Amino acid sequence: MRIGITYDLRSEYLARGYGLEETAEFDRDDTVEALEQALEALGHQPERIGSVGALVDALAAGRRWDLVFNIAEGMHGFGREAQVPALLDAYGIPYTFSDPLVMSVCLHKAVTKQVMAAHGLATPAFRLVHTVAEAREVDLPLPLFAKPVAEGTSKGVDRESVIRSREALVAACERLLARYRQPVLVERFLPGREFTVGILGSGARARALGAMEVVALAGADLEVYSYENKELCEERVVYRLATDSAGRAASRLALECWRRIGGRDVGRIDVRLDEQGRASLIEVNPLPGLHPGHSDLPILCGLLGIPFLALIERILASASERVPRRVRGRGRRAVASVGAVPA
Repeated sequence: MRIGITYDLRSEYLARGYGLEETAEFDRDDTVEALEQALEALGHQPERIGSVGALVDALAAGRRWDLVFNIAEGMHGFGREAQVPALLDAYGIPYTFSDPLVMSVCLHKAVTKQVMAAHGLATPAFRLVHTVAEAREVDLPLPLFAKPVAEGTSKGVDRESVIRSREALVAACERLLARYRQPVLVERFLPGREFTVGILGSGARARALGAMEVVALAGADLEVYSYENKELCEERVVYRLATDSAGRAASRLALECWRRIGGRDVGRIDVRLDEQGRASLIEVNPLPGLHPGHSDLPILCGLLGIPFLALIERILASASERVPRRVRGRGRRAVASVGAVPA
């Protein structure tokens, strides 16, 4: 198949004057290169497109693709991850990963939690703070956790995110409101183990690949999977497969959340244990990072013995169900020689 690739390249935004934290969610050059090489190895014809602006120009020029492999994060607004999917929907071009509705709902963590709570799924009690005055009125018991409502890569999360006094809550909300210019999600702090769960597939065919525990090392931010911990994960964090009862509970919850929210193809869901050891949803990521050696999902797959090429092949297999049958088989190449995703 002829497969376009949409992405936001971190180096391009840095060259335009944006900062490191502003571009933290965007892809490295070697991520796009690895994805391009994987698509070629699978027998497809990859074609770089770029960001949503480049996609607009390409569509206006008449360019079309059998499928678009979309990893574009977008820059502005609660719907930024939905921009490329919405545009491709308008042109009837199939693409990988979730649709605009799921992208928008999942980016706004408070809306995600409302949806999950409506389905009876465990997630910490929360309040959405729009002003400093509202921060003073939060009635949840301490300790609490505060973070921007619509950021990824743990932006805005550090040691001060764990709130143990009303004064600290007001100060944290004031700082986050000023820095990120969006509401602050304040929720009960869960003191237990933290997992990230990989999900593969869509609807009833979706399944949990496994749960990976995030363990902070000495010198790291110990109570939180912070922005610094993620950026320096090779030095600050150890990742372990969680195959015990807690890991299995996290996987079951994550899979149910994925099906309820309507995620497609692949995703990554963060789960944490409360003080009684019960699994609770933290957030749903329908657009997980795909850097082969740095992003959580490929790291999890590596622990499971799933090569990067096999992961990309399975993502394509799921997304190809939305591609017209007459072009679905073009360029497909078996990956048994490099390992396959276990059933």
